[in-house]
Amino acid sequence: MEISPLAEKPAQRSILVNIPRLVTAYYTGIPDTTVNDQHVSFGTSGHRGSALKNSFNENHILAITQAICFYRKEKKIDGPLFLGFDTHALSAPAFASAMEVLAANNVDVMIAVGDEYTPTPVVSHAILQYNSARKNGLADGIIITPSHNPPDDGGFKYNPPNGGPASSIVTNWIEAKANELLQSNLQVVKRISFTKALNAVTTHRYDYLNTYINDLENIIDMDVIRDSKISISVEPVGGAGVHYWQPIAERYKLNLTVVNKIVDPAFGFMTVDWDGQIRMDPSSPYAMQRLIAMKDDYDISFACDTDHDRHGIVTKSSGLLNPNHYLSVAIFYLLQHRPHWSKTAAIGKMVVTTQLIDSIAAKLGRAVYDVPVGFKWFVDGLLDTSLCFGGEESAGASFSRLNGSVWTTDKDGFIPALLAAEITAKIGKDPGKIYNELTKEFGEPFYDRIEAKATADQKDKLKNLTASQVKNKDLAGEKITNILTNAPGNHAPIGGLKVATENGWFAARPSGTEAIYKIYAESFLSKDHLKKIIDAAQTSVNAALELK
Repeated sequence: MEISPLAEKPAQRSILVNIPRLVTAYYTGIPDTTVNDQHVSFGTSGHRGSALKNSFNENHILAITQAICFYRKEKKIDGPLFLGFDTHALSAPAFASAMEVLAANNVDVMIAVGDEYTPTPVVSHAILQYNSARKNGLADGIIITPSHNPPDDGGFKYNPPNGGPASSIVTNWIEAKANELLQSNLQVVKRISFTKALNAVTTHRYDYLNTYINDLENIIDMDVIRDSKISISVEPVGGAGVHYWQPIAERYKLNLTVVNKIVDPAFGFMTVDWDGQIRMDPSSPYAMQRLIAMKDDYDISFACDTDHDRHGIVTKSSGLLNPNHYLSVAIFYLLQHRPHWSKTAAIGKMVVTTQLIDSIAAKLGRAVYDVPVGFKWFVDGLLDTSLCFGGEESAGASFSRLNGSVWTTDKDGFIPALLAAEITAKIGKDPGKIYNELTKEFGEPFYDRIEAKATADQKDKLKNLTASQVKNKDLAGEKITNILTNAPGNHAPIGGLKVATENGWFAARPSGTEAIYKIYAESFLSKDHLKKIIDAAQTSVNAALELK
């Protein structure tokens, strides 16, 4: 992974996206239906693209929204649709486009009071709250966000009545219908003006912010945080939750400081990520340099990404925690401090997440449910509470309420962040110290994730790797014991492969949201052993992609 000379440094004006040109391209760019990269394409978390590349333009949003309206009609989903959007420059224009279509199709739409930005988990929470006592007239939702992606990106995702990311069956249907609509030049898309849409009888205002905040005491022990008076800092990275944190502090009387309240669609306040791009990734040490620099000023610090479905935890003892490290601590703590959780509820993790979680779960008598990358695989389990926790190595997680019932079925950045404060207050040690204690008991894993640019063709090759393409019998000096192309938990394809030995493993797969591929690797022996695993993995990937 080649690190840019700009990494970790404050973003220079020369790399900031030109917002007027970006928004103009959204309205004027016409996708070419003969070019695959300009089609509607749902990855692991909705359709994403950039107006500057004709992959996220108004026509895309009109087509996707109309396709969702068709899907709702076919599946007889006739309750309200909860609609939210984040602070990316393309999100507000896409919100307006979606509203024009939804209102024209007579869909009851719930939008935020005061046109407030709405985080992903807050929409999921709203859907589940609405549907909790209903069997008919169920609600669903749309969230307009490309998550932590660069400022010129846009994103659009659909959450059905289960409140979580739509399954592949659903997104494939919507994607195919949307591309049909693009191909026909949007001939059957219904649309009225934005002004008429806002004033339509089907448009309703919903207090997302207070409804969500007032419920937090039912999933986090806010009393123990308040009574401890620990000092907390929060970096919302100018995202959809930027106006949530101060009300949380006031509602629960927390000693909490929001260190950055700027909303800037160019995200010029960020430090640059590993590849020279601005990316609002709270788990990236490159992007989180400013918060890391403050680590000694607060007892615990945390950040969330632009739609607040991911978290980053900064401790005095260890700085920014690797997401795998914090997930391990969170699971270890929760399984011992949630007495009302079902003893049979399992821990959901992804095949690329640390195996330290398996060891912790085994000690505490819990099953592990291993799935491919994509939070959608946790939705049913979180909903029916057969899972009490679902987490991914890219810093996304959700877990059950204090009483063991469902909270959200989509990733929630707020609750893992606040849980870090609860842990610090309750145990008297920050999560970094607790992680170090876990490694003394279970062994220290050495983990890394490598990313590199990849074309669509290369991503397809990687996605379709088979066990037979792994010619070696050994990996980094150890006999290969397992080669997986399907996840053990639900037997779904992992979209790549995972190769394991007694003391290490690697996995390789294309990103579902960006033009990159990823190699994940872990060793329970040493950093040197990890490097050998990564080198062997890179050789295998290069061969598969026919790279020299």
